[in-house]
Amino acid sequence: MQPWQGQNAPPNALRVRSAAGFLRGVLVLKTFARYWLPLVTWMTMIFVVSADQESAQHSSRILEPLLRWLFPKLTPEQVGPVVFAIRKLAHSTEYAVLAALSWRAMRRPVRDDPRPWRWSHAFFALLLTVGYAASDEFHQSFVPTRTGTVWDVVIDSGGAMLGLAAVWLWGRVKRRW
Repeated sequence: MQPWQGQNAPPNALRVRSAAGFLRGVLVLKTFARYWLPLVTWMTMIFVVSADQESAQHSSRILEPLLRWLFPKLTPEQVGPVVFAIRKLAHSTEYAVLAALSWRAMRRPVRDDPRPWRWSHAFFALLLTVGYAASDEFHQSFVPTRTGTVWDVVIDSGGAMLGLAAVWLWGRVKRRW
């Protein structure tokens, strides 16, 4: 123990330690806000949308008129499957974004990042995304008018893999790894 530590520390030493601790805290908050807050925000958005008891009716209210306007010859029997396909595509897209944000939070990329691609970051992002998809479907099983299905977890997982593949491909095209 140094003679200036503890109660006998000179005032300047305490200020230096306090300033260093404050700056470290600011850096942690800045890192969280830059890399983890977008991920947490996206996860919250998914959770809120999953709790919507009438999500199929809400999206159908928008998609059906749009489809009828774009494709006036579609029969009512054809509109339903197209709306269903669009909804499942949206599922996979939202989980592709979640996987990309998870990867970004793990990697914490910076400009002109010289680090190579790490499969461990991608694997963690995939595990996190698949786990969140499973928990989301479990959550939906408690929402009236919603159902949680393994099939949706598979669709979400496929979207996560596509999102990570897009990140990897983007890095290859940009010659980052």
